[in-house]
Amino acid sequence: MQQLIFAVVILLCLFSIISPPVALLIGVIIVNIFGNPFVAFNSKAITFLLQFSVVGLGFGMNASSAFSVGKEGFVLTIFSIFSTLFFGFLLGKWLKTEKKTSHLISCGTAICGGSAIAAISPVIKSNENQTSIALGVIFILNSIALFAFPFIGHQLDLSQKDFGLWCAIAIHDTSSVVGAANRYGVEALQIATTVKLARALWIIPISLLTAVIFKNKNSKIKIPYFIGLFVLAMLINSYVPQVSIFTPHIVSFAKIGLTITLFLIGATLNINTLKSVGVKPLLQGVFLWVFIAGLSLVSIVFLS
Repeated sequence: MQQLIFAVVILLCLFSIISPPVALLIGVIIVNIFGNPFVAFNSKAITFLLQFSVVGLGFGMNASSAFSVGKEGFVLTIFSIFSTLFFGFLLGKWLKTEKKTSHLISCGTAICGGSAIAAISPVIKSNENQTSIALGVIFILNSIALFAFPFIGHQLDLSQKDFGLWCAIAIHDTSSVVGAANRYGVEALQIATTVKLARALWIIPISLLTAVIFKNKNSKIKIPYFIGLFVLAMLINSYVPQVSIFTPHIVSFAKIGLTITLFLIGATLNINTLKSVGVKPLLQGVFLWVFIAGLSLVSIVFLS
């Protein structure tokens, strides 16, 4: 029964009958009523589908425009990352959140959500409980962002450019960034994806800095190699005109992959995840998120 329900929803995603936010919501509802029969494979499937979708979206982007946007968001990216990490450290001290959990939440908020947590957790040698709590906080807030950001953007009458930049800075996970920006418009999607992936590269220096702070010299750093494939896809789309016959289909498949990804993410958010998070880590995540969302929004509106 559970497998059949999952198969039906994925089939609806494949035919683009449901949108990414609805897919996420359906995932949350299904897992809390029927459970998730594919828990063991969920994480790997999410990682693969997200990377596939991001690379596929690269075939719909122009390299020169993307690099221009990346340069424009560079200063804001650096400022937002380090201000978020610093404020997260202060919040963790104030709320007395467990040190490693606090750092994982801060890194997830500052860089790219679950991917950053997955990269940082072996560096600080966090245990399963610390990592799960941080991931739970990030996934909960990501789910809210997917619905809240497009609504706020329309209420504030943000331009496609401003909204795309805001998404890339203020939403944690790449999946939710792409999902929210896709709802707002094509230009917003291109800007958000490019800036977010450039931001994700900060996993490397932040991991190295974390290894120094936590005094773990032998830690292995996870490098997000798929970002290189995304750049390659952009270059092919921009400078190899012969592929234009196929690129619209690749982009369509990428968006379908994103919808399925968000459904699977929703299927991880059961009531036990909410209970396991705890009040202090959740408060830290919320305060930190409001801080970076508000600060980046003011900066973008003021600078534009």
